Amino acid sequence: MAATMISLTRTHAARPGTTSPTRALTAREKDAGRPYGRASYIPLPESILFVAIPFLIAFSSFSSAQAAGTGNGTAAGSQGVNEHYTQWYTGSLVSPSGALTKKGVFAWEPYFAYSQPVGNLDSVGRAAPIKDRAHMVSSFTLYKYSITNSISLQMTPTISYGWRHGGYGGTTSGAKMGDLPVDVMWRYLDADPKRYIPALSLFVGVAFPSGDYTKLGRAEDGVGTGTYTFRVALTEQSTYTLPGHHELRLRTWGTFRRALTQAHIADISSYGTSAGFRGLAHPGMYGESGFSLEYGVNQKWVIAMDLARDWANGARVRGYNAQGKYQDILGQASGDWVIAPAVEYNWSPRFGIIAGVTAIFAGHNTGQIISPQFAFNSVF
Repeated sequence: MAATMISLTRTHAARPGTTSPTRALTAREKDAGRPYGRASYIPLPESILFVAIPFLIAFSSFSSAQAAGTGNGTAAGSQGVNEHYTQWYTGSLVSPSGALTKKGVFAWEPYFAYSQPVGNLDSVGRAAPIKDRAHMVSSFTLYKYSITNSISLQMTPTISYGWRHGGYGGTTSGAKMGDLPVDVMWRYLDADPKRYIPALSLFVGVAFPSGDYTKLGRAEDGVGTGTYTFRVALTEQSTYTLPGHHELRLRTWGTFRRALTQAHIADISSYGTSAGFRGLAHPGMYGESGFSLEYGVNQKWVIAMDLARDWANGARVRGYNAQGKYQDILGQASGDWVIAPAVEYNWSPRFGIIAGVTAIFAGHNTGQIISPQFAFNSVF
């Protein structure tokens, strides 16, 4: 099955003059952006376009290959039918997996990752020296349960530990839990290979503000937004038989996130404020679109690759600093391109592992991050 609803995570908001750590996990939760600098926005029409693009790509590809099964298999949502055997998948590192296909099935998939900063990308995408080496080790776990043959519930808690090098900070005060996303997943269209119709799913959920974000003893402890965040995603999945009886699974997706509330912040916070500040913060909208390919070398071994585009509007921070001066600051928008090659090994339809790396190779107002990671997939 696939990794998660979202591909990577930002767990610490940026401080003035620094770049926020990104790509710590295979599930990405954008932070509040940078509460400083020149204001910029990604317009709402462009935001919607990011969600729609992957489906235009997907549907345009259906006429060029012969579909051989698009479902997630009989139970776990991971098998494609081959002429000689049933193909097994673990799922790529980034792509969402969709609803499980059999009532009463439980899926458990823990991820482990290390985030290594290698550079910064400025407002026009030029590489810049690293001033803030914000390293992180993270554990992200996907829990999914199917309440019907087409509707599943998903919860994805994250625990991380971070530290900074180069005189820009210390470590987190311990292992920190981030905001908690909970989603309902509905596969509203089943695959019909003969008519080249893919499986389509809708995700709707809320991220609960369980991560520390205000009155922090250390800036590194800012791992949450302090807001309830609406989450929606559309996904597509289809499988094709290539010459030599190799299976190729395609997934495309688009996600959108918007804060439903404002965060009351004081002193040091996830939004880059310092001691003495009092006010409100509202995270900017953010989202992702992308596609993944999984090529079955044989029944057990699969080569996977994801390509994704992230975008995020800056947060708006309003309030009074320690000197009593009123501030109304809108952060800069950011974006990045991510590639994630990986190898899957599945020793049964129910159990498998995946290991690979996610890397930001282009973007603006973001950090260049390389994140080796691996996961264990199990279905019961």
